[in-house]
Amino acid sequence: MMGRDDSVPPETGGTGDAERAFYGRRKGKRLRPGQEQRLEGLLPTLRVALPERGAFLNPPDLFPVPVDEIWLEIGFGGGEHLAAQAEAHPRVGIIGCEPFVNGVVKLLRAVDERSLRNVRVWDEDATALLAALPDASLARVYLLYPDPWPKRRQRKRRFVSDASLAEIARVLRPGGLFRFASDIDDYAGWTLVRAVRCPQLRWTAERADDWRRPFPGWPGTRYEAKALAAGRLPSYLTFERMSAG
Repeated sequence: MMGRDDSVPPETGGTGDAERAFYGRRKGKRLRPGQEQRLEGLLPTLRVALPERGAFLNPPDLFPVPVDEIWLEIGFGGGEHLAAQAEAHPRVGIIGCEPFVNGVVKLLRAVDERSLRNVRVWDEDATALLAALPDASLARVYLLYPDPWPKRRQRKRRFVSDASLAEIARVLRPGGLFRFASDIDDYAGWTLVRAVRCPQLRWTAERADDWRRPFPGWPGTRYEAKALAAGRLPSYLTFERMSAG
């Protein structure tokens, strides 16, 4: 996720297994009064309300402005990427998932100060939101700099799994894109192996620069800058949702 640079722990997500820990701490530094006010006043107006179990959302209805398509960012951290994309694409409705309160309040500030009306927030487990989305309802899904959970015993906590990729493929429309970025080579390889096993997803890279260069329109992040300064080169992986049949 985008916020590991400011002590924002990652959204880790999973497959819905009740025994898995999907993310780390829910709250870090004490919130300032202005942050508390936005959390109490603004977040309830942006929070996605899930339907009853077994029912599905109608994503365009979540937004007070007309939108042409819907994007999802899982683990938005401090919301830098999400806010930049929302500002650049006012006709795109963007849903951001992030359970860490300190990250959520950073996004709320950007939404408030930039008057972003095409943003909605889910501040709980991302798998619950995915389960409530209809088939082929999204044009893009982003998973950016998720926690790598590097120890072998922790790897079951990584968001990317066969089951989570199957869910992402289900909610993407044909031709839709799943974009994954990480500065941890092991996690990039882990994701590639599992994506290859998902018949609905196709890695779009044709040459090395296709995964070495940031995605088009990439705003950059503070975490990315720190990773580069530390000598860690990010990988930018794009997968396309294949058409049925």
